[in-house]
Order: sequence, then C-alpha cells, then structure tokens
Amino acid sequence: MKVTALVMAGKRSGTLDPLAARAGVNQKSVVPVYGKPMIEHVIAALAMCDRVGEIRVIAHEPDEIAAIPLVAQLQGEGRLVFRPGAFNLVDSVFSGAEGGGFPLLITTSDNCLVTAEGYAEFIDKALAAEAGAAAALARKEDVIAADPVGQKKFYEFTDGGYSNCNTYWIGSAEALGAAEIMRTGGQFVKYPSRIAKAFGVMNLIRFYFGWGDKDKLFAQISKRFGYKLVPVVLSNGEFAIDVDEERSFGITEKLLARREAARA
Repeated sequence: MKVTALVMAGKRSGTLDPLAARAGVNQKSVVPVYGKPMIEHVIAALAMCDRVGEIRVIAHEPDEIAAIPLVAQLQGEGRLVFRPGAFNLVDSVFSGAEGGGFPLLITTSDNCLVTAEGYAEFIDKALAAEAGAAAALARKEDVIAADPVGQKKFYEFTDGGYSNCNTYWIGSAEALGAAEIMRTGGQFVKYPSRIAKAFGVMNLIRFYFGWGDKDKLFAQISKRFGYKLVPVVLSNGEFAIDVDEERSFGITEKLLARREAARA
C-alpha cells in the first residue's frame, strides 16, 4: 500500500518568519538548513520512503519551493504536486487531501530530522494498529538524549513522558474529520486549554495530572470522535525536533552534521 504524503508548507499571512528574514527568503520553508532548504530534507526523506506514493506540498507561495531542483525533478516525474494553502492549518489539510488517495501521512516542512526510515516506521505502525487517525510521539528520554537542553515540557502519562513529532495519519476519508483536532492550533503541551476545546474537560484533567497511560487515554478520545485514534511511538527522539527558531535551528544543524560524520 502506498500512502499519500501531505507536506504542510504554508506561511502566516502578513508576517515574515524571523528565520526567513535572516536568510533573505520569503518563507520559512526554504530557509537553508545544513546546506539545503529545510523542505528539501523532508521531501528527500519522503521520496526515498518506499511506502510513500504521491507527495503533495500545500503552500501559499509555491514558486520558491518549486525552484528547488529535487522538487522540480519530482514534479516532472509526476510524483509531486502542489496544492493551495488555506487560511488555517485544518482547511489546508482539507485542500491537500482533495482528490487524493488514502491513507494520508501529514508532516511539516520543518521536520528536517525525520528520515525515510522514520516515516516507514510510522506508516508500518499505523497500519498495524488499524488506525483511523494517529499521531507520532517520541519518548521523553529519547528526546532529551538527542537535545539535552531543548524541550522542557512533555505529555506526561503513567507510562512515561512523550513529545509530539508533528507527523499525523488519516486512514480514510471518513476519518478526515480528525484534522479538526488541530483547529485551535495544536501545541497542546504549551496551551493546555486547547486540550479542553479539542478533547473535553475530563481529558484535559487526565492530561494535566498524568492520569492513566496514553493508550487508554487515546481509546477514550477515540470514543468521543467515533474513530480509532492511535499514539504511534517512534524509536528516535530526534524526530520530535523541528526547526522553529534559532535554538532548534542550531541543534538541527548539529544533529545533521553528526549523521553525516557517522555515515562517513
């Protein structure tokens, strides 16, 4: 089974991302990270993953992205297409999904550290779990091992702490409504009130106090939404690090350099 990959590469209306301003480009997605536009790292990993079929880039301003040689090559081969970004993240997902095949893998253009093997692991685990929708997580200890001074907040459960990897799964058109969970903007660990709006007050309390293990909590949320929502734990803590500001930009370049040295 080949999945359709959506790469969320939109930009906020009326604002220029600080990383883009420093790099002299019009949008964050093409900021150079370790010698390549950040989105090129993501697209290269997806293109090398044999579980991924069509790659759909959802962008408000596609021209800068389309000028990347790898992107142009994949477009020419018919494997990559652009879809227009919408006013918000959820409607951008709907735009990206329109007319495409399922299942969908949704990732972001700043996920520079997720590898082809990481995407394959996520796809395989989501399929094995027969997930209607899924979210990729990394273990707290694995994230800290990758970046000891980075992230301070985690989703805490009785079976451990976890961080979001900004990678999601929609198993079918019927489960596409799962994208509505992100209507408030996501980043639940930073903004706990969004949990109450998306999942209900009792689940906010369970999140806040770490009551129960993550699988039971996701099962309760699944009943609320009417489809099977699954937490998929990935094996590499680096996958939870995205390029969001100067500090995460620096650690991402450091980790990419370490990988290249290991390969050499």
